[in-house]
Amino acid sequence: MASGSTEKQGDWLLLFFGGLLTLVGAILTIEGGWLIAVGGNWYYALAGIGMVISGIQWMRRKRSAAYLYAIVFIGTVIWTAFESGSDYWGWIPRFDVVLIAGFVLALLMPRLNFSRKISYSLATVLAVVICAGAGLAFAPHGFTRDGQVPEPGQANYAADTGNGGASKPVDDDWYAYGRSLAAQRFSPLSEITPENASKLKVAWTYETGDTPKKGYGLENTPIKIGDSVYTCTPHNVIIALDAADGKERWRFDPHVSDKAIPYTAACRGLAYFDDKTNSDIQATPTPAPAVPVGDCAARIIEGTLDGRVVAVDAKTGKACQGFGQNGAVSIEDHIGPNWPGYVAIVSAPVVVRDTIIVGHEVLDGQRAYGPSGVIEAFDVRTGQLKWAWDPAHPNTATPLTGDASYEPGSPDVWTNFTGDDKLGMVYLPVGNPSGDYYSGQRTPEEKEYGTTLTALNVETGLPVWKFQNVHDDVWDYDPGSQPSLISFPGPQGPTPAIVFPTKQGETYILDRRTGKPLFGVEERPVPGGGVEPDQRSKTQPYSLFNHLSKPDLTPADMWGMTPFDQIVCRAQFAQASYKGQYTPPEASRHSIEYPGYNGGSDWGSVAVDPSRGIIVANYNDMPNYNILVPRDKANAMGWIPRDQIDPNAPSKAEGAGDPQIGVPYAVNVNAGWRMPFTGLLCKEPPYGGIRAIDIKTGKTLWDRPLGTARNNGPFGLPTGLNFTIGTPNNGGSVVTASGLTFIAAATDGLIRGIDNRTGKTVWTAKLPAGGQANPMIYGYKGHEYLVITAGGHHFMETPPGDYVIAYALPQGS
Repeated sequence: MASGSTEKQGDWLLLFFGGLLTLVGAILTIEGGWLIAVGGNWYYALAGIGMVISGIQWMRRKRSAAYLYAIVFIGTVIWTAFESGSDYWGWIPRFDVVLIAGFVLALLMPRLNFSRKISYSLATVLAVVICAGAGLAFAPHGFTRDGQVPEPGQANYAADTGNGGASKPVDDDWYAYGRSLAAQRFSPLSEITPENASKLKVAWTYETGDTPKKGYGLENTPIKIGDSVYTCTPHNVIIALDAADGKERWRFDPHVSDKAIPYTAACRGLAYFDDKTNSDIQATPTPAPAVPVGDCAARIIEGTLDGRVVAVDAKTGKACQGFGQNGAVSIEDHIGPNWPGYVAIVSAPVVVRDTIIVGHEVLDGQRAYGPSGVIEAFDVRTGQLKWAWDPAHPNTATPLTGDASYEPGSPDVWTNFTGDDKLGMVYLPVGNPSGDYYSGQRTPEEKEYGTTLTALNVETGLPVWKFQNVHDDVWDYDPGSQPSLISFPGPQGPTPAIVFPTKQGETYILDRRTGKPLFGVEERPVPGGGVEPDQRSKTQPYSLFNHLSKPDLTPADMWGMTPFDQIVCRAQFAQASYKGQYTPPEASRHSIEYPGYNGGSDWGSVAVDPSRGIIVANYNDMPNYNILVPRDKANAMGWIPRDQIDPNAPSKAEGAGDPQIGVPYAVNVNAGWRMPFTGLLCKEPPYGGIRAIDIKTGKTLWDRPLGTARNNGPFGLPTGLNFTIGTPNNGGSVVTASGLTFIAAATDGLIRGIDNRTGKTVWTAKLPAGGQANPMIYGYKGHEYLVITAGGHHFMETPPGDYVIAYALPQGS
């Protein structure tokens, strides 16, 4: 009786697992057939057929079932090794289901009259492989070390931008968004070292009380002057904190409405000014206007989401009454058609000599003829408008009067920029004109100045030079990174230079006096076609310095947690238009944009160690999956601009269903190319990394993935696993004289310290919210503090918060 029961149980087990294997094989066969039909790989279908036959034989209790599965198993190993080599992440979707099924079936082999010794030995081997494979997830993958990082003092790339505090801040201060006018994000402090960084603890935490319900993503880097730290919130509340303990000293609320929030409620930074801020070179031969003692002799300057520039007393937080009207001026005069949330200042103003220069964001993807991207300059003391430069009319900077308006839809400068007191220039990363993915409506001037680095004379507002990093941009490759200023060694001595990182992964090193490349730049042929073949440039500029972008995608780069979702991605790849980088957008099928609009280098920019002569650059490595949608179809689907949508409607990723009113096509951008069901990305990991680059040679010194999988996973569920997968990241880094890089940025909710000599992490701390912001470092009374704002980010899907957190070594350590 017992023997019969055991035999029945065996029958049921074989029927169940044989049926399950048959089902898995049938799905693979069907999906694999679809992939073959669209021109993709044959192996999935062949493996599926093998599984179906093997599964049927398992249900029939035939020994041939095991042999048939062994053929599938060995074939999968050979094919995976051929496609993926030793690439760990490549093995997962190709081999995981086959491996796990093999382990289960090995345990069942005695039911087919195989010896228990052989069966269980095989099962043990496969169990070891499964455990080893799971353990290998925690080993470093994609880590390369190609050179020796120079010792401190072996180089001098410090930039000479003038004599004032903004050019040469005292060691303890963080004077501007990038620390100084040079925007190197380098701290000369060295109390915290790679050897003691593991002892860092929270020194103080401050909560601002401001977390918007929609569009959260603070992105703020505080500044520090003297004994005060200054920060701003998503609604542009300016707060002064005690540098010793983070306690609030004052706050100024400009009363920004939720209606003014654009895509993201960002307040990236503030500007500071007093009579020692800038160099002794005056803007005019006449003395500057006197500032009454006690009336904003030192002032904090901020741009707001509702288009104002405000100035407040750095000591009291009171509005500077001598600046504009009650301490504020508007940038919205003469700006053209405008709606709430369309014009927002999200980046820090820059003060060069006695002039505040302000750019603004124009909401992407809504209207091709929306507000102008005009750049405006104001007297730092009075707020008087000095000049206004519109890229659509580049040869004049005379402010408009009366009812005149600047050019609708002209390129804007939404990101952080920098200036040079000594040369009297400001360097603007100019975006692309509105209607990001269609260019037929653009004027010659917009095409000439769109997607460029443009240097303006700070006295006149007129262009000195421009360097275009994308010709006729229809990929939303507007430069997002703040340029950094360095001195570059040359045959005639040090050359004033500018480091210009870009979204498409190129990093250009230019003479900042002339815009001429100091490393070679090649115009290389790129794909043509798309909906506007006559508009596409035949070439694009490639830097010979360093490429953050990776080689072109292949079908083997498509990914998933299993072969089932990997097949879907491979089929999408096969059906899409992809001719390599700069594949033009199409309307009849999707096109692949790689890198996508969020990387290589975005608004976090790079950090420069001038003493070692290295650049530390974090970057994204993800494609976008795009399609243009004809106007009639977009109208039928109800795609309308944001000003006509219910303000309580849920937010969406930038570019997803954007109407682009005014051009023939709307656009649908799948940012990161994510699967609709699992939410996973179609490209194989890593999705983001960080790299050290030798400035002298442009060679990579080390490169590694950035970010762990602890807060990421399929279906939006965090895995909690602390293995380094390389996540999407937004926000940059800070480097120190002691040889450390501090960075948060990734989606794993961690801030980390990295040893610049090796690229290895030496310290991590868990943040209470997403850390999509650039850290900063300051000193106070002999101690060094690392500060990060943790506000989270809606686009990065990290949790929101309102924290300003300072870390320091324990006293006496």
